Amino acid sequence: MPSNENTKQIKSRQRVADHGEVFTNPREVNAMLDLVRDESFRLDSRFLEPACGDGNFLIEILHRKLSLLQDIKSQTELEFKSLIAVGSCYGIDILPDNAEACRERLFAEVLGQMGNRGRTNGYEESLRYMLQKNIVCGDALTYRTAEDKPITFCEWTPIAGSMQFSRRDFQFDFLVTQSHQYSLFDEQGEVQSFDEPVRTYPPLHYTQIYRYEEHV
Repeated sequence: MPSNENTKQIKSRQRVADHGEVFTNPREVNAMLDLVRDESFRLDSRFLEPACGDGNFLIEILHRKLSLLQDIKSQTELEFKSLIAVGSCYGIDILPDNAEACRERLFAEVLGQMGNRGRTNGYEESLRYMLQKNIVCGDALTYRTAEDKPITFCEWTPIAGSMQFSRRDFQFDFLVTQSHQYSLFDEQGEVQSFDEPVRTYPPLHYTQIYRYEEHV
């Protein structure tokens, strides 16, 4: 379990000096997540870690979400709901090795929770693709990727009554800058959204998510 991992707080003194890199121990991670316990155990509740390192917070968030799926017998339902959990976890780190290590840890966590079951064709490719999009190498302060492009995140929305996801892409700076102001509710209490995606995509079956690249 992630909460039992022995986590080193630093990789090297040089990385601390250059990037202020200090990792959070599992005890502190769990204590902080327990402050929002209900949300951390909700499958589709979205979390963003803007300095995710190699994933100490995200691995525990994902572990909590996946624990909700333990009694599911259907392989396709398990896979689909695991992608709902993964699709709600986002991270940014300035160092490419951290971003890649985070993706690999989350990938291994999902497969480990699923045990020795066989996988549906396309599931693992879709899982990797989703992690590649959700865990970004970049600078959360400048809103730019390592390639000096705007950080863009995918909103993965499961479509009720199907095994499909829809996808919309949003620029990170639009989501967090102070100039982005909107009301969540109208006078009747209906949820309002004035977010403008930079791109929308047609729905795809969960085993075909990796093929979104063909629409770019």
